[in-house]
Amino acid sequence: MAKNITYSILACFIFIINSITSVQIVEKRELECALSENVRENIANYAQVTNDIIDYFVKGPLKGKTWNSLSEFVDTFGNRLSGTKNLENSIDYMIEKTRENNIKNVYTEEVEVPYWLRGEEYALLMKPRVKNLPMLGLGYSVATPPDGIIANAIVVKSFDELKSLPDAEVANKIVVYDEAYVNYGVTVKYRSKGASEAAKKGAVGALIRSVTPFSMNTPHTGMQSYDANVTKIPVAAITHEDADLLWRLQERGKEIVIKMKMSATLSTKTSRNTIIDTEGTTKKDKVVIVSGHIDSWDVGDGSMDDGGGAFISWMAQIALNQMNLRPKRTLRTILWTAEELGLVGSREYGKRHRNETENLNFVMESDGGVFQPLGLIYSGSKTGECMIKEILKLFSSINATQIQTQGEPGPDIGMWTRDGIPGGGLLNEASKYFWYHHSEGDRLNVMDSDVLDLAAAFWTAFSYIVADIDSDIPRSP
Repeated sequence: MAKNITYSILACFIFIINSITSVQIVEKRELECALSENVRENIANYAQVTNDIIDYFVKGPLKGKTWNSLSEFVDTFGNRLSGTKNLENSIDYMIEKTRENNIKNVYTEEVEVPYWLRGEEYALLMKPRVKNLPMLGLGYSVATPPDGIIANAIVVKSFDELKSLPDAEVANKIVVYDEAYVNYGVTVKYRSKGASEAAKKGAVGALIRSVTPFSMNTPHTGMQSYDANVTKIPVAAITHEDADLLWRLQERGKEIVIKMKMSATLSTKTSRNTIIDTEGTTKKDKVVIVSGHIDSWDVGDGSMDDGGGAFISWMAQIALNQMNLRPKRTLRTILWTAEELGLVGSREYGKRHRNETENLNFVMESDGGVFQPLGLIYSGSKTGECMIKEILKLFSSINATQIQTQGEPGPDIGMWTRDGIPGGGLLNEASKYFWYHHSEGDRLNVMDSDVLDLAAAFWTAFSYIVADIDSDIPRSP
């Protein structure tokens, strides 16, 4: 399990590093695209249906529908942590809503998922003054003893600084990381490995400055993993403000004493991936997957991560059904379960369907926020890239023509794209994504109705074109 958790964390990090940094990185290189005129003409013929789908969302029957549906969903269920009854109720709800929209081919596949329950938790500064330290335990953290831990704290700015200290200076203390935020991909290692690095020096607990560029005294949670053969110590995130405060106190020579209490437990439960199929007309054995994850962390309501991605993927089925558009290939929407605790749902799907990968034509995932759509994060062959660029030309009316070819399109589909199966993720203007990520700030207020309409229109039209064009997206060259 530990090996899988570490691998899953790395997969998520690689995706995030390359797709939602503070400034979107879009490939500028030009390809020599030797597409045949038949392929170009075939793609160009989708101009009208692309505009029809966009209009259907932006000023037609589905205007505001994505936001309204997401709003009702998160207002009803709130956050949806892996293993909770709340998550399972939300899955039942999506099945019911799908059938209410006259889509009958919806089913689930069971998955054994982790159920990490944080329980009671708090951190309290006891010396040199008494102050509550808002905190959020990190996923898979062990609990403290029932009465908590009271220990002196030592504040460090980096792993290098920690490693330079004598073990005796760290032993039996709580290590506080006041690391500078560079970007998520660089800084998140403190969340991922902070507990184990502190434990190697004999620490009894760890507190991490939340991995975010912006704070309003709000801690951010997320997954961490323990190294093998290292004592597991409790670990949580605290706010920027408090991490900086503790550093200043230490610099003034003050003794810092913190009480830390966590009652987290870990078990397993049964959850489900939710699958919706529109069977293809003439190439039904070929499959295009469009997806997002339905679970969330246990703070906020998961509107952004990943309610928006799940709902634009769901709306693709609703829109195409209402517009009587049925592609040649089977279009499969998947709402993944237990992504946040280690890509558990997608990994199980991959194992269960490993003999079907030859039939996967294209895989899509939206899990980097749903903000102003810019285009697509693409992984695949050069010829496929030329085809994707040609398809993206059809979205000039909404300025969503960009392609990014660096990095992974999405964590849940990474098992396929790393094996050469072409795939895409939503490229969007996500510069403030990490302001809200894994925090109480991930609420519906982050989402904009008109922008959701544009993103859902793009996601629907793009998935339909890829599923319907005459040629498969080639895996090579």
